[in-house]
Amino acid sequence: MPLPLPRRRQPAPRPPAPRPRPAPALTGRAVRFLRRPAAGQALVAAVLAAAFGAQAVAALLPHMPLLLAATAASLATEAALCRWQRGVLSLFAKSHADVSVRHVLRDLLLVVGLLRLGEQDRESVYAPLVAGLLAFYALHCAVQAVSVLVRRTRTLPVVTRNIDASALRLSPAPPALLRRPGHRLLAFGLPATAGLLATAVADAPLCGAAGLAVSLLLALTGLGVLLLRLLPGRRPAGEEEVLEWFDAWLAEYRPTVGLYFSGGASSAYQANMWLEPLAKLDARPVIVLRERFMVQKIAATDIPVVCLPKVSTLMRLEHSTLQVLIHPSNSGKTSQVLRIPTIKHTFVNHGESDKLSSCNPYAKAYDEVWVAGPAARERYALADVGVEDKDVVEIGRPQLDAVRPYDGPPTGTYTTVLYAPTWEGWDGNPGNTSVIAAGENLVRALLADPGVRLLYKPHPLTGSVDPRAGAADLRIRELIRAANRERSCARPAVDGGELARLTAELDRLTTSVFRSAADQVERMLVQCAPEPGRADAVARATAAWEEAYWASLPEGEHQIVTDARPALYSCFDRADLLISDVSSVISDFLASEKPYAVANTSGLPKDAFRAAFPTVAAATVLTPDGAGVAELLETVRHPEKDRLAGARAALKLRLLGPAEPPSQERFDTAVRNLCAAARNHRARVTERLTAELPAQRRAVGEERAAVQGTVGVPGTETAP
Repeated sequence: MPLPLPRRRQPAPRPPAPRPRPAPALTGRAVRFLRRPAAGQALVAAVLAAAFGAQAVAALLPHMPLLLAATAASLATEAALCRWQRGVLSLFAKSHADVSVRHVLRDLLLVVGLLRLGEQDRESVYAPLVAGLLAFYALHCAVQAVSVLVRRTRTLPVVTRNIDASALRLSPAPPALLRRPGHRLLAFGLPATAGLLATAVADAPLCGAAGLAVSLLLALTGLGVLLLRLLPGRRPAGEEEVLEWFDAWLAEYRPTVGLYFSGGASSAYQANMWLEPLAKLDARPVIVLRERFMVQKIAATDIPVVCLPKVSTLMRLEHSTLQVLIHPSNSGKTSQVLRIPTIKHTFVNHGESDKLSSCNPYAKAYDEVWVAGPAARERYALADVGVEDKDVVEIGRPQLDAVRPYDGPPTGTYTTVLYAPTWEGWDGNPGNTSVIAAGENLVRALLADPGVRLLYKPHPLTGSVDPRAGAADLRIRELIRAANRERSCARPAVDGGELARLTAELDRLTTSVFRSAADQVERMLVQCAPEPGRADAVARATAAWEEAYWASLPEGEHQIVTDARPALYSCFDRADLLISDVSSVISDFLASEKPYAVANTSGLPKDAFRAAFPTVAAATVLTPDGAGVAELLETVRHPEKDRLAGARAALKLRLLGPAEPPSQERFDTAVRNLCAAARNHRARVTERLTAELPAQRRAVGEERAAVQGTVGVPGTETAP
């Protein structure tokens, strides 16, 4: 407890002084206001418009104090715009009022004000300043033109990761300031603007000349730096050279199986879940992407990654040793790679569920469809979407081989419940997610039990389509935080520094550190061939981190899990019970054979709900009001009351297939069989072309001989 300060002698009473006004500084409240999308955008636009209006009035009157204040306000607003309201920049650009136009207008009004101040002969006095200003803007245009050329030379037709591409003359990116025209104009033009302001205030042309000289020097320096990047030995390899290098890499690496993926930034998890099974294959794997930004979205892996944005570059895979491409999702660009006849294509999906997306008609475009177990085979047969049963191969779920099996009821103080709802989907079906209609009720019912520890892991896309889902998710999080404030949980006696050390080690192994100005070429340079044994080191570090993470948490503290770590399967291992929706989460959780429940927000009666979704057959069905949660917890804590244990074991076999041989082994077998089919197909095509080629040559020779009048004369047939 702090010691009290000694009391000072009280002075004689004085009349109360007026409360001082707060300084016009940008307070924390003002910053928060600026960060609000609508309010901040409206305020910035209004202030900027008012500043330009005041600057125009001051230049035409002329009124020097107003001109000075309006220009300063305009520059300050520009800074706030770049710092807190970058979204407004695109709005201004769409109305053709981007930063270049605004900066030119600001300087133009300064020049008008200068010319209207003082004597009539000021035009001749300030003509050199105007000429210098025009020269600066001409240099700005030149810098921008060269910047575009540099960017084009650094936009390669192939983007790689985990591949040694040093032969392409990769180099660090130019400074970010030189690549952003708006920021560059503001930074380089600030001395000129300041000099013109000083000239207007002090009527000293030398101030303007000095400011313009600094701006011209900065622009010339930037132009020189960029021009050096265009020298033959300083720029990366050209398009033809890159494509030749890529063909040579394919010939040297000789990939046999690849993971093909295309999608949005938030869909990368669909590919990431197949990285480990792909890495364990007895093959030479490669990851083929189509979007440049996706290269950095793929999780840590030692597998070579190639991004081929153009279709013409993608078609070069036809002449490679690649035999099979695995597709975890459908996209518009999937049809482009399906045109390659030398490669066999299989659809593995990114999860098993009863949703219509799990038996999409697009699946018939693939050579094979790989599913987890018999239930998915039946799903395609019932959907009648054109997928023949002979093309369906059961491989299990290789990702689930490491999930810990059920080892009895909870033995500690708390029963850990994992609530992992899915997202709202694109079709507006209320049965897609329980977050909107049932999430808060379920969480309240769970939090009301003092023996429950809740793990809440919402889907990453929650709220991306329906704002109601996003709002409900926020309310659920607040309920959990409020429950934690009321529950006093002692921190475990573990070494807190150990978790920090393991986190740093795992980040070092899985995260590439880039400069803020790094572009794709620089990232390729940094993410070259991985260190030997990195994949094993990542696996060990991940396992150690997960153990340290869970051990560092208070035993009864509820958790909101939204980061990439810990992963969903790590939450499976800690949970005694899962509550979710009709999604692949419940299919995956069945690998543990632990109890699970499904929230019925579809509006269907319970029996109809079970009949419509086979994955619910071994689940406790919960209503949107959360009734039945207490009885569900009772069956988890007392297995003798659990009547669904046998049903879960049977459903696991139906959904995920047999435990032996392991899923990874079945996955490997399916890859080998499809690779063999691809090789046989190539052999048949080559044999057919070889058989047809002599006949074609003879026909052409006879045609040429007929034209020349030499039909039947030996030796006159010439090959085309």
